[in-house]
Amino acid sequence: MESEKQTAAEAGNAPLAPASEIREEITPAVQSRVGSYRWLICTLLFLATTINYVDRQILSLVKPILDKELGWSNTQFGEVNAAFQGAYAVGLLGFGWLVDRFGTKIGYGLSIAFWSVAAVCHALVGSVTGFKFVRVFLGLSESGNFPSAIKAVALWFPRKERAYATSLFNSGANVGAILAPATVPFLASYGGWKLPFVVAGIAGFLWLVFWWWLYSTPDRHPQIGKAELAYIRSDREADARGQGVSWLVLLRYPQTWSFIVAKFMTDPVWWFFLIWLPDYFNKTKGLDIKKLGPPIVVIYSIVTVLSIAGGWLTNYLVLCGWTSNKARKSCMFLFALCVVPVLFIKGAGLWGAVGLIGLAAAAHQAWSANLFTTVSDMFPKRAVASVVGIGGMAGSIGGLMFPVYAGRLLDRFEKAHDTNTGYGILFGICAGAYVVAFFLNHLLAPRFEQITLREIGK
Repeated sequence: MESEKQTAAEAGNAPLAPASEIREEITPAVQSRVGSYRWLICTLLFLATTINYVDRQILSLVKPILDKELGWSNTQFGEVNAAFQGAYAVGLLGFGWLVDRFGTKIGYGLSIAFWSVAAVCHALVGSVTGFKFVRVFLGLSESGNFPSAIKAVALWFPRKERAYATSLFNSGANVGAILAPATVPFLASYGGWKLPFVVAGIAGFLWLVFWWWLYSTPDRHPQIGKAELAYIRSDREADARGQGVSWLVLLRYPQTWSFIVAKFMTDPVWWFFLIWLPDYFNKTKGLDIKKLGPPIVVIYSIVTVLSIAGGWLTNYLVLCGWTSNKARKSCMFLFALCVVPVLFIKGAGLWGAVGLIGLAAAAHQAWSANLFTTVSDMFPKRAVASVVGIGGMAGSIGGLMFPVYAGRLLDRFEKAHDTNTGYGILFGICAGAYVVAFFLNHLLAPRFEQITLREIGK
């Protein structure tokens, strides 16, 4: 018994409270006094994700200017974005291992420091080849965002709150996608296309100051009370650090593949929205850079509200007595169905297209928040960032292939003066991706339950 207590203390650098004490800490009468520092951590994750997605959007939003300055084709634009995706895929594996090995504070700090430098470097290039190089730099460094953030949520939140916390920080992707079209066209119109990249880099460095000041693990943080620490640990899993799991071990489990397959099939849809929506509205609806803002802002405003509601819905169903497995699977299937109507976008007008895309993108984010949470549902905390990294790499490989395919397809239909049909085909692919992904995910992981990892040979 003494050795068990010692092991727990070493794993979390503090002894776990007895089960009876933990149950007392999280009763409804006491829960209001638990504390809320974990939500400040969630706010930091939200802000980092917001900056991350502003950075990603800038190139697509200044594309009409660069079309004239560089004279690049849709295929070349797709290749530039594929360079980002390829680097992002490689970086996810590296950051997943780094975060599990050295901790979230160091991993996230390195990621945002490098991606802020990469953002500023965009202002130093002026050719297609130059943009490929800086997009590789940006992709490698931005890949640390989600392994770090998901790991932080697993450390700072009990299992029942993780879907909601994930949907909140993940909504930073939507807010970033709102801020970018609301600010980038203005900055580019009055200060040149290079200015938005410089501003985004400065924002990243400012965030880094607050991260280093405010973040630590729960058991080491001086601002967290005993009640909140016990509440965070209410699922009884110690916060193991420095004990990363081999990728070969993780790949032996179908639960890992359930995440990999779902990410591979659905991440490219989100990347398609981020990369091609400005061009879609420019080419099919006749909107120039100064008019792109309102429809894109409306789309991501819809996404922000509905995606947070999607994360909340899972938690609400659990509070109503559903098992977390039933609640998560039911919600994921619902979100998969909500993407299907985008199939009918070809015949829609401007605001009809905005509504269809807004619903589909919101469903993706709600789906994504729950999909990320399945990792911490099924794997111990010491493996979470690695699994997220592997799955994220798979999603980026899909995201690498789709922009290249989209660029070539659109070039072919532009020559036939029928760009709308080209986009109709691409949105049709998006419409069916989630339903297929849901059934494959369910086949590989019929239940989202914690597994026991065994090293090879054991």
